[in-house]
Amino acid sequence: MNLSNEEILDFLNQKVAEYNQASFIETDPISIPHQFKKKEDIEIAGFLTATIAWGQRKTVLKNAQKMMDLMDRDPHQFILHHSEKDFKKFEGFVHRTFNAIDFQYFCQALQNIYKDHGGLEKLFSHHSTKEDTQQAIHQFKKVFFELPHLKRTTKHVSDPVKKSAAKRINMFLRWMVRDDSSGVDFGIWKKIPSSALSCPLDVHSGRVARKLNLLNGKQNDAVAVSKLDENLRHFDPQDPVKYDFALFGLGVFEGF
Repeated sequence: MNLSNEEILDFLNQKVAEYNQASFIETDPISIPHQFKKKEDIEIAGFLTATIAWGQRKTVLKNAQKMMDLMDRDPHQFILHHSEKDFKKFEGFVHRTFNAIDFQYFCQALQNIYKDHGGLEKLFSHHSTKEDTQQAIHQFKKVFFELPHLKRTTKHVSDPVKKSAAKRINMFLRWMVRDDSSGVDFGIWKKIPSSALSCPLDVHSGRVARKLNLLNGKQNDAVAVSKLDENLRHFDPQDPVKYDFALFGLGVFEGF
């Protein structure tokens, strides 16, 4: 599309206004953490839901709901106080390549983070800057896997330093950090500015970004995320990832 930057900005702002609405929540994975009120419950439900947020959305919602049920719908208490016998009910759980063994390790790693590292917000914010959260994701992964674990489980936490777009963790960070007047994103983390967030880049948002000349390479990787961040921050330096609503909505709902 041959649009001027001003025309692209107007178009994206229109789509943000259209999709960044409370009605967006019901069919989106963010609906799972919206079932909770306590900060730690929202964080844990959000992180686990984001972890399995690939594939058909209905299946993601069904399996994320099942994860919450297996944690007795009390995620924070389950993470802090679970025992080995509690994991027996995880048997048979699977979402694509994420299985019961992965789920069990994630619970153990989260317990370590809440008991020994001050929780998810503290861990992510410790390595974030005013301009960037990608190094924080890299450092988070190091801590997350500091307990004994199977190598297969590490693939479920992406690392931008290894060129991953880290779509699901960037989405989780958007949920936690971005202060959203429409009530979609939570904005419960106050130590990381929205200006530092990166757009959750996937095949849908990447396709739309390329049509709008916000990206030019073919790969949806860390390099593409950086380039997209640069362009979106020109449009809104304080809240660049609000345009995720536009790119995602255009790609998934409108087939743009």
